[in-house]
Amino acid sequence: MAIASRTSPLALAQTTMVQALLAKAHGFDDAEAAFPINGMKTTGDKITDRALLAAGGKGLFTKELETALLDGSARFAVHSMKDVPTKLPDGLEIAVILEREDPRDVLLTRGQISQVEDLPEGAVLGTASIRRQAQALAIRPDLKIELLRGNVDTRLDKLRAGSVDATFLARAGLRRLGRAEADREPVDPSTMLPAPAQGCVGIEIRADDDEARAALAPLDHVDSHIAASAERGVLEALDGSCRTPIAAYATVSGSDIYLRGEAISPDGTHRWSEDIRAALPDATPSAAAALGRDLGRAIRKAGGRALEQVIAGTG
Repeated sequence: MAIASRTSPLALAQTTMVQALLAKAHGFDDAEAAFPINGMKTTGDKITDRALLAAGGKGLFTKELETALLDGSARFAVHSMKDVPTKLPDGLEIAVILEREDPRDVLLTRGQISQVEDLPEGAVLGTASIRRQAQALAIRPDLKIELLRGNVDTRLDKLRAGSVDATFLARAGLRRLGRAEADREPVDPSTMLPAPAQGCVGIEIRADDDEARAALAPLDHVDSHIAASAERGVLEALDGSCRTPIAAYATVSGSDIYLRGEAISPDGTHRWSEDIRAALPDATPSAAAALGRDLGRAIRKAGGRALEQVIAGTG
């Protein structure tokens, strides 16, 4: 049963982890023979010179993998869930979410600075994330933003070369790659709320592939699946394109969930946030997604015309 994966170092590290978990769950000694990895470079991986919105949005990281599912050349597709659009192609579904890694961002500099507030006046922040850009400018409007795309090594090389003074990376990715930078002090979510489902690895299948769904069932981490679904619900209600800076973070304890979401203007001058603490009698991903959509709609209502202009790309 083949697994479709991007070929970036992080994507392959995550897919190899899924491969090993599947082999262990089903008693296979040879994980590669039982679950071969079909690596492919997505359109999003090939674009390094412009923002994703101009090229077509975050679905550029999933399209080729989803094509492999639909044409039968793969049975599973492994994704970083923060890269997955809220609307999937017809006939596909996210079957499981692995246990979540630390969802916080890490600010990396050539020195010891680890917090946005401590950057020098007028520092150049390299990022391709409109969320990180907006959140950083909300704290430090003097910062200069430069587009910085590419995998972890590419961004770290540009930082070391002095092309930028600072950049953000997800702590989850740094940990999965075994990088020492993961030990740097992360940014507190109260300062910078993570991207929806950041730190979550999801596995996509064809909706009619009952064998694949059954094979994956032992890998699902219920609390992580619920949290990711709630956060993606916020994203969905706020028109989760790459145009609008959106953040969301949920924590789950039994049937109780705490969810916070926010939308921000790209220049960081306006922030609209709401939070909710609730019990989910039906503690399922679908119930969590509905709660997230409700919170997203509340943020949208509070933002009014100003937020609608941001969503439309005119504000």
